[in-house]
Amino acid sequence: MSDLGNPTKKQLRRRLLNQRLALGVEDWRGKSDRLCGHLGQFLQAQQAKTVCAYQSFRQEPDLTPLFQILGITWGLPRCVGSDLQWHRWQGGNSLQPGQYGILEPDPQWPQLFPAEVDLILLPCVGGDRTCYRLGYGGGYYDRMLSQPAWQNIPTWGILFDFALLDQIPHDPWDQPLTGFHTETGPQPKSPQPKSPPF
Repeated sequence: MSDLGNPTKKQLRRRLLNQRLALGVEDWRGKSDRLCGHLGQFLQAQQAKTVCAYQSFRQEPDLTPLFQILGITWGLPRCVGSDLQWHRWQGGNSLQPGQYGILEPDPQWPQLFPAEVDLILLPCVGGDRTCYRLGYGGGYYDRMLSQPAWQNIPTWGILFDFALLDQIPHDPWDQPLTGFHTETGPQPKSPQPKSPPF
């Protein structure tokens, strides 16, 4: 397959990552802030009390402004083998680089379990209108979301508008999300995707 025809996940991932990394700092900051503005209102409307999120890596949308919202307990992930382990995080606690260079909680911090979580915000390389997510290829989130304990928790992918396509390739093990949030607001599932824009 070629990039101009029907790209593989790997090709699409590279294209979207390059597009994201090409954003200027001001553009990236502005998009992130607009996204957080919409998302903050959404979280408050949902009355979310415990939210799993992430630390920005490779110019993913920066959720740092959200961590100041009072009344929300935040969970951040740590890679443990081939799985994600979640820990409660408070703004004053410093994070440490994990095995991929992503900032992670200290393993001594209190763990967060599925029964305590109201909502999950997932980092994405890309996504589509049928709510399939394109990640970095490690399968961490798909493995987690395939477990019964996590399956009924709303999952929202976080990305910029340009990375939300009508359709992306997906495999049987890929877990669809509830929807996506971009700098223009929530993007719920579309029942009838258009033809792939590849």
